[in-house]
Amino acid sequence: MALKIRLTRGGAKKRPYYRIVVADARAPRDGRFIEKIGTYDPMKAKDDPTRVTIDIEKAKAWLAKGAQPTDRVLRFLDAAGVAKRPQRNNPKKGQPGKKAQERAAERAAAAEAAAAPAEAAAEA
Repeated sequence: MALKIRLTRGGAKKRPYYRIVVADARAPRDGRFIEKIGTYDPMKAKDDPTRVTIDIEKAKAWLAKGAQPTDRVLRFLDAAGVAKRPQRNNPKKGQPGKKAQERAAERAAAAEAAAAPAEAAAEA
């Protein structure tokens, strides 16, 4: 049985509240789970200590049994010092798309063409 440490959503519409649970990977997101090990309230301030609460001992025990945390839960465990989250690197993330690059090249060519006659008139 593949186990996941993941979030289950609760709370009202537009007021999310999450429980951090250990569940079978095949179970629905808000469905049956094995054990609740913490909570996450995204509506609280980022510096609020009660925004994320995790039972560290239970988390360590489930990780030792082979449970795999999801990316968001792994971030929480990394902040708590339980697990190490590998640093990601996406050098293409900040670059504009293909169409935007083409438009920028067209703008640069147009600006260069407009600047050439002005320079020629200035020299004369």
